[in-house]
Amino acid sequence: QVQLVESGGGLVQPGGSLRLSCAASGSIFGANVMGWYRQAPGKERELVATRRTSGITTYADSVKGRFTISRDNAGNTVYLQMNSLKPEDTAVYYCSLRNLIPNGLVYWGKGTPVTVSP
Repeated sequence: QVQLVESGGGLVQPGGSLRLSCAASGSIFGANVMGWYRQAPGKERELVATRRTSGITTYADSVKGRFTISRDNAGNTVYLQMNSLKPEDTAVYYCSLRNLIPNGLVYWGKGTPVTVSP
């Protein structure tokens, strides 16, 4: 079906930057939405950012102005540039893809951990 492989997670200091990458392969439609979600200890998985093939993006209020999602459409790769990182950004970050036209199921990567600590 669809496979998603994340990379780029790690340990960074508050105020630092990190870039996550996600490579998608498989049955990917021309119209789709890829995104990033995160899950912190003791919390539910939450939306971080999404980007459609149309270029429309969404961001969680907590990351607006700090994170930027981008896509390499030719390579079916999505990136998350994270700047001005805060300790509360610590979580496992998951890549997702959902085909559109027709609408499909959401596929998930296995996640990459991000830790923001002094």
